Amino acid sequence: MVLHGREPSDRIAKVNDEIAACGVKTTSLFADFADIESWDEFVTAAWAWDDGVDIWVNNAGGDVLTGKWKDESLEQKLDYLFQVDVKATLMLSRSIGAMMTQRANRPGRSSIINIGWDQAAQGMAGESGELFATTKGAIMAMTKSLAQSLAPQVRVNCIAPGWIKTQWGDEASDDWQTRAMGDALMARWGQPEDVAAAAVFLSSDAASFVSGQVLPVNGGFRFFKENEQ
Repeated sequence: MVLHGREPSDRIAKVNDEIAACGVKTTSLFADFADIESWDEFVTAAWAWDDGVDIWVNNAGGDVLTGKWKDESLEQKLDYLFQVDVKATLMLSRSIGAMMTQRANRPGRSSIINIGWDQAAQGMAGESGELFATTKGAIMAMTKSLAQSLAPQVRVNCIAPGWIKTQWGDEASDDWQTRAMGDALMARWGQPEDVAAAAVFLSSDAASFVSGQVLPVNGGFRFFKENEQ
């Protein structure tokens, strides 16, 4: 298993150790996807590490809600997200997909999974809604085209998470906590494990006849609140 990080960190080292403790051979590779020059080198290194790649998850994404990007302009945030989320997802998928298709004896066994956003389909008001609907919507759309381009050797699907309790969710205001739980029919935040379970399914033989799909993992989106009916 190859783990990707923008740069070495205690967090990725911990994940690497946890995977190794399960008896899985693993390594970490580092690349800043905001740098176009890093893309080909990263794909080449990942493919060469242990005789190729069977499952590729495009999970890297720019964080414009916290950290240094949260106070930048809308245009700067959009440029950054397009570079890291959209362009990198497409170009990395094309590169690794071309390598996967050369394995003629393994039709459908190779899988690429992209990460979209459940509300890109219906929209969400505000700057963050506009940013992520634009970029994640593009990823969800490109998934369907990539699935056609790489079939039948490679399956390509997309997971569209809803409100998942990452670091931002831990620090979100009471209003956002109420909204996140109220938007889901399951009346709770999603957990990273919920997204991971969907990725395991889509990459497994159980999903061998599933390609070109966008799978919402959002607890069932509540389109109408009870007090609006």
